[in-house]
Amino acid sequence: MGELNTTNTATGGDDASGVRFHHIAIAVEHITDPWALFADALGGRYIDRGISSGFGWTQLRFANGFVVEGIHPEAGDEFLAKFLQRSGPGPHHLTFTVPDLDERIAALAADGITVVGEGQSDPTWREAFIHPRDAHGIVVQIAQSDVPEVPTQDPPDGFPELSFDHPLAALSRVVHAVADLPAALHLFRDLLGGRVTASGAAVDGNHWSELSWDGAGRLRLLEAVHGPLADWLGDRPGRLRHLYFNFDEPASVPGAVRVAEGRWAIDEACGTRIVISSTAR
Repeated sequence: MGELNTTNTATGGDDASGVRFHHIAIAVEHITDPWALFADALGGRYIDRGISSGFGWTQLRFANGFVVEGIHPEAGDEFLAKFLQRSGPGPHHLTFTVPDLDERIAALAADGITVVGEGQSDPTWREAFIHPRDAHGIVVQIAQSDVPEVPTQDPPDGFPELSFDHPLAALSRVVHAVADLPAALHLFRDLLGGRVTASGAAVDGNHWSELSWDGAGRLRLLEAVHGPLADWLGDRPGRLRHLYFNFDEPASVPGAVRVAEGRWAIDEACGTRIVISSTAR
């Protein structure tokens, strides 16, 4: 996806301080499904794993601090099993941490967005969700956490054993295609505190804007109203396009196909498209 007319900017809501785009969660069938690519090949460092409301999760942190979370069904789980039956493995939600969950919910409600699935029972992790119909085709989780950031640690048995000299990729941005770019910007910039750091137009005429928050997470909103990208999106309000990594050794990643100078891609990795850019061209 070539880019034209790139403009660097720094615009966003005044309430951006303290909001972080913390991680992207990918739904998988089994706990080990993400390990071969995200841990073994791209070097994601193990943070933690656990069980929450019937589903299991495992988190990996990359070189720039951004996190990929694999979520898988556990015994008795229904919602995730139904998601996998309906859609198969793939991106499930984006998680943003906020200083004050109640304040953020009130701001969303004032704009006509009703959150669902509020979880207030754990004082260390209070959460709520924005339905995909209001979040441009993907679930958005907003959470208030009083737990300090967990450092990477030794992985459990069965996890790929990585030496500290193993190349480690950076997850530079999540790219999300949307049918209505101004409306998506209103949500992620004006209501969720993102700062627009760059914008431009791709060679197919679709525009894009990239947002940042406190921390490493970056989200590129990609307009999908022209050409093959519009056909790929169809009548959906949005659809996650790919995860964009920077990595010294992209040609060594199993399944990666060279698609352009210095760029490789994997069309289906846990139901998610991966684009890898060489940092050593």
